[in-house]
Amino acid sequence: MRVPDRRRAGLLLHPTSLPEAPGNGDFGHCAWRWIEFLAEAGMSLWQVLPLVPTHADGSPYNGLSTHAGNRWLISLSWLRDRGLLTGFDSETPAGERDARAWRDAALRHAGARFREAAPADLRVAYSDFRQGHAHWLEDFALYSAIRGEQGGAPWWDWPQPLRDRETGALRDARSRLAAAMEQVRFEQFVFFAQWSELRDYAHRHGVLMFGDLPIYPAHDSAEVWAHREYFWVDEAGRPVKVAGVPPDYFSAQGQRWGNPLYRWERLREDGFGWWVERMRTQLELFDIVRIDHFRGLRACWEIPAGEKTAVNGRWAPVPGEALLERLTQVLGTLPLVAEDLGTITPDVVELRRRFGIPGMAVLQFAFDGNPHNAYLPHNIDSNTVAYTGTHDNDTTLGWYTGLDDAARHHLHEYLGWPGEPIPWPLIRAALASRADYAILPAQDMLGLDGRARMNRPGLAEGNWRWRLPEAWRPPGLTARLARMVAQYGRRADG
Repeated sequence: MRVPDRRRAGLLLHPTSLPEAPGNGDFGHCAWRWIEFLAEAGMSLWQVLPLVPTHADGSPYNGLSTHAGNRWLISLSWLRDRGLLTGFDSETPAGERDARAWRDAALRHAGARFREAAPADLRVAYSDFRQGHAHWLEDFALYSAIRGEQGGAPWWDWPQPLRDRETGALRDARSRLAAAMEQVRFEQFVFFAQWSELRDYAHRHGVLMFGDLPIYPAHDSAEVWAHREYFWVDEAGRPVKVAGVPPDYFSAQGQRWGNPLYRWERLREDGFGWWVERMRTQLELFDIVRIDHFRGLRACWEIPAGEKTAVNGRWAPVPGEALLERLTQVLGTLPLVAEDLGTITPDVVELRRRFGIPGMAVLQFAFDGNPHNAYLPHNIDSNTVAYTGTHDNDTTLGWYTGLDDAARHHLHEYLGWPGEPIPWPLIRAALASRADYAILPAQDMLGLDGRARMNRPGLAEGNWRWRLPEAWRPPGLTARLARMVAQYGRRADG
């Protein structure tokens, strides 16, 4: 399963962080310009966070579906170019507050236009999409329509016949909510079509799309509602055992994510078919897939649902080896990367190495004074993806500012007392490392401080909102990156 074919470099930027589009970034013109920038800088990887539809908190790691795409990423200019926004006269909102309502109105207008007068080629493509994705699309469309009808209530609070998917109740809902379901199908078709075009454009520029797969779906998601037999929920749909991680670097109380844990033996009985289809969708979207919380394929931190924190959990075994064997048997060689940060035991390392899956090394975790720290550049194995930081870390400049004098002295000494300002010495260290892939968060590329942080684990508010400034590309940046990428043997053209 070894992913790297040669040394590469790339940038981590979620599409919502792209500038210009109202409310959040999308698959519009800025995404295409971003790909061109990557290629000009000699980079060949664009890493994104999960592209799933999110709950109100905006976290892409707690999506409403494991297959569906986030409707807010749909480019309205793409719809306009195809005549689907003809007659939509609403002006672009001046502020962020009304952006979602404006986008929603535009998408609904486009959906109506599509049903009335879609070009023949789009109709054929839509029919093919519905047929090829029916195994998840129909459940998601029905789930979304009912959820909207119920005022956004989670599925376990729906009327019991709908909650429990009684045949008659679902039949009546499909009839009653037919128009809403069709709108959902249309939006998913557009999402996948736009992303496919963007990915093709990236490939023409030598750029690979690097995606992210959260190991657990959200409790309030189409998949848990439609496949309760695979999850630890009770007869009323409430979780019995939930996921998280024990106390660690990020949180003294650990993290109680709240996702219901898998009934792994039930999944195994069905040949892991649920996971096979989930991975099939990821391979349609991405060239490389990072499995978030990879250690959860060897053992999961099992928290009784009644616990308020993650402290009183336990490690429970998981048949990750059997799962990976089945995925490989059905889907062939898998271009996976393991997020193997945090509490990692030898059996997790063995699982990753057995399947040749690259791990991760985050340089912000390296400088604790221990010369054997696995994340120090001289200790990083080649079958690794090296990062200055991730979406869960502070920016490198913010991290550096928070170091005490002793830690800062140690960092300077290791890096050779560099004359360049932080974060550039750490960027150089990542690019110069033996790791086959080196990924830089866009915030580090721009030298931004902690105000540009994407996520603060354990905090429920204020995350996932950072965006590139409108004039984000300072003079000389592209050439500087291109020189460094070439210097350390990571050019996109080899």
